[in-house]
Amino acid sequence: MSLFRLRRRVAAVGAVALAAVGLALGGPAFADTVPAEFGTDWHDPVTAAPPVDTPHTKSCTVTVAQAQFKDFTPYTGTYAPPNGCGEPGRWAKVVLRMDGSVAGRQYDRLGYLDIGGVQVFRTSTPEPSPQGIDWHVEKDVTEYAKTFSSPQSVDMLIGNVVNDTYTGVLDVKVTLTFYAPEDGRRGSAVPDQVIPLSDGDSVTTGAKLTTPRNSERILAEVYATGSGGGCEEFWYTAVSSSASYSCKGGDDGPYREVRVSIDGRVAGIASPFPNVWTGGWSPYLWSVIPAPRAFDVQPLTFDLTPFAGELNDGKAHTVDVTVVGVPAGQTGWSAPTNILVWQDAHRAVVSGAVTSYRSGDPAVGNTYQDGALRSLVTDGSDRLEVSGYVDTSHGRVTTTVDRRLTTGITHRWTPDENTDELDGRWTDDQKVTVNGRVDRTDRTYTLDGRATVDADNRLRVVMSLGDHARGGHGVRIDDTYNGDATFTLGVAREDRHAVATTSERYRLRGHGTCYDHSLATEQGALTKDVRRC
Repeated sequence: MSLFRLRRRVAAVGAVALAAVGLALGGPAFADTVPAEFGTDWHDPVTAAPPVDTPHTKSCTVTVAQAQFKDFTPYTGTYAPPNGCGEPGRWAKVVLRMDGSVAGRQYDRLGYLDIGGVQVFRTSTPEPSPQGIDWHVEKDVTEYAKTFSSPQSVDMLIGNVVNDTYTGVLDVKVTLTFYAPEDGRRGSAVPDQVIPLSDGDSVTTGAKLTTPRNSERILAEVYATGSGGGCEEFWYTAVSSSASYSCKGGDDGPYREVRVSIDGRVAGIASPFPNVWTGGWSPYLWSVIPAPRAFDVQPLTFDLTPFAGELNDGKAHTVDVTVVGVPAGQTGWSAPTNILVWQDAHRAVVSGAVTSYRSGDPAVGNTYQDGALRSLVTDGSDRLEVSGYVDTSHGRVTTTVDRRLTTGITHRWTPDENTDELDGRWTDDQKVTVNGRVDRTDRTYTLDGRATVDADNRLRVVMSLGDHARGGHGVRIDDTYNGDATFTLGVAREDRHAVATTSERYRLRGHGTCYDHSLATEQGALTKDVRRC
């Protein structure tokens, strides 16, 4: 059966116990013995990713939200910057931390935190064990320092449903910790303004943007997620209109691309990350180690600097964020958007223009074969290249953005969908040239999964996920997850006889840095925790 139908079937007999996420503080403890199958409790959540690096300077911590989410009522409050940790807005580092706990039975839920209308954090939650779990997430939010420099409104929501069946209440607390600059140094070079175009779970459509007239660098960041429990949660499995499968994706099949447009002209393109939440594929896969990015949803970033000269005319410009490939009228995506602006401190008006522009429609091909094992092979690509200049107080600055995307998906399934497998690979390569200086960031995402249901109604899922990046100074990031989980469908949780092995390895190298951390689990017990650097 399709992943969408399978998710509903598992939920119908009660949510499976899952761990949460976050960076574990302190050394994780190993189990004395590995259980033969999952019980009612297991190891607290861990991830192999590195903690946020912080300076050894004075710090101040402010609580920005504390709530128990039982329904879809948002938490609202106020925030004020701390005293005694440096000039507001000039901190060396700002770190967000969310601590949470939940017990009983509950779905995975998506949530967000807006401060001053700016979305600073997007997350999803664990599906709890009967005995309950605690989790935490950390995120470097220094780029929002300008927003944090003055009192602001706070709006947070993790929409939830609590009743006799789904009993888990989400108890969370969010803090910001501010680190003072080192003696004799100024704070981080953060944007001078952060302009929210949309908030919460909204999609940015027809938003009006008026930038400061002295803007010299402009970025957009979009927290794009396919979610809501429908087919777009598993958008990479959607099929073209000619194929026979539970989730239809229109003529483009599973091809998805996030686009930012200014006044109707495409200004930025990006490949979305194939997020897997804790209820996805098989919930036992995520019992201790979460999927990459599941609990710290990273925004897609678009460099709009070539358009700065046009945006600096003092007029309101229309910004739209769209997801290419979603069938007309179909919902399932959220795309709240922020605009980050760096200003020329010595010039009131910065003029400029777009000097070259090349864009087209994505090239997408789908090849479908029917039979005892159906298949859909999808290949897609797109490219955007644009150049522009601004005349600043320190001279003319010319920026060229060249971004190239590819999608390659092979999806195979049986007519009854009891066998369903997918191999997916996405690339997102960007080259930004500023007055001849080149900055490259090449990203590759991989998702390979196989789900089978046997004659005894045992679901087995074998899954691997990869999040890879290459940047300047030889920096390389490789975050790889592997899992193999089996349990019985259609029975009470205690009768599922669930087993799972999972592992993650996170490697960060280059620019004088070496980080290499591996974790492994069996039936919710931590069996490996190795650091090689």
